[in-house]
Formats: sequence, structure tokens, C-alpha cells
Amino acid sequence: MKIALTIAGSDSGGGAGIQADLKTFHQFGVFGTTVIVAITAQNTRGVTDVHVVPVSTVEAQMAALAADLPPHAVKSGMLATAELVEAVARGIRRYGFPNYVLDPVMVATSGDRLLSRDAEKSVARLLVPLATVVTPNLDEAAILAEEEVKTVAQMERAGRALVKLGAKAALVKGGHLEGDTIADVLVTEEGVKRFTHPRIDTTSVHGTGCTLSSAIAAGLALGRSLERSVSDALAFVHRAIATAPGLGSGHGPVNHFAEVGSAAEVIAG
Repeated sequence: MKIALTIAGSDSGGGAGIQADLKTFHQFGVFGTTVIVAITAQNTRGVTDVHVVPVSTVEAQMAALAADLPPHAVKSGMLATAELVEAVARGIRRYGFPNYVLDPVMVATSGDRLLSRDAEKSVARLLVPLATVVTPNLDEAAILAEEEVKTVAQMERAGRALVKLGAKAALVKGGHLEGDTIADVLVTEEGVKRFTHPRIDTTSVHGTGCTLSSAIAAGLALGRSLERSVSDALAFVHRAIATAPGLGSGHGPVNHFAEVGSAAEVIAG
């Protein structure tokens, strides 16, 4: 059985973070391990408290897994502070963790910044060059590429900028685009591929970014190509949103029991 590692924060509401990642790993048939960098008190209405795990404890978690349960792929999500970004970068380099999927969690759904500007710069400088693929939304792509990202053409340009920073690939997510069709743009040194699907009118979108990046990591852990891993992950998230259970009174979680399989629901162009 293949092993996938998530380095992220805990979501007490179960819809995002470590909890979403483990559910996704399980659904894709890979064994999930964790490095927890923060404990949050949150539900579908929002976050009420955050406890940042000490750097030494994060480093100890990474060392323990490297020694006995080395992953075939790894993803990182919310890293909270510049010190944690630096610690995670050191660990990935030291242990040679492969197939690194960087979800640069910087901006909340509300538009609030989740990282200090120093931490944002550390992500661009230390983590992007280690990434097999980086998966920013429009706001995060704009921060990392230091340019406006509001159109598909600008998404492609930002993706190229992230590849120039050292990432092997960038998947710029278009969930915040205007219109009835969502376009996600995968940029590699070989070229650009767009994935489009119809927008689903729902408030059940909590944890979509976490779920997408962990699904990509699961595909890579299974030995699939990056393009297939991305395509399968996008299709899984689309199904998970479409069949969301409607839990909570705010932005509810997606359905992590959604079917994993063909990417037929996603139109690749």
C-alpha cells in the first residue's frame, strides 16, 4: 500500500485540513500519515481559535515518519507562520520527500489573509521551488506571482511565473472566476492544459482546496502521471461538491464519500 503524507492544520469541523486530507487519501486507496502544524477551533461558520504547534514538534513528526513510514507523496496546506514554512522546507529537503503538492493556503474564503507577508514570501522562496505542483487559487496566485490574476489568460501567465520560480508545475484554480463555467489551468514546462466544468450553485465548498491537493497527492503516490492525477482530482472534487451532504449552517463540507474513478465529468481541453 502506498503512503501519502499531509502537513497541515487540524479542522475540528472535519471539512478541511488534516481531516479532509485523510478522508481523501482513504477514498483513493492510499495510507494517510500526518504532520499537524496547528489546531483550530472551527465549524462551517468560521474559525474561533488557532493554536500553532511548536516548530520542534513539527520537526519531530517529520523525522518520525521519515524513519519508519516514508511517504510516496506529500502535500502541505495551512502552515500558519514563517517559522513553520521554514521548518517544513527543511524537512522536505532533508528527507527527500517526493511528489510534493503545495497548497499555498494564504487567503480565506472571506478574503482575509491567513499568513503574514513574511510567511508569504517564505512560501514563494522556500516551498515553491520544491513543489511537483503548486495549487493556488486566484488570490494566492496573485500574491505568489506578484501580479493581478482575474482572467484565464492571467491564470496562465501566473502559472508560468510559478514554474519560473522553480515549481515543476502550477495548477491555478479558477473557482473565483465570474461566470457559469469554471476553468482550472495546469501549466508545466511542456505547455498549458485547461480543465473546464460547469459551476455548481452551492455554499458547500469548505475544504475544496485541501481535498483537491490531497487527491492530487494520492494520485502521485499511486504512480500516476501529474496530468492524470490532476484530472482525477478535479473530477473527484466536482462530484464531492455536487453530492455535498448539506451539513452545518455556514459553508458546509463536501462529500468525501464521492466516487473516485474516471474524469469523464471534467472536460479537458
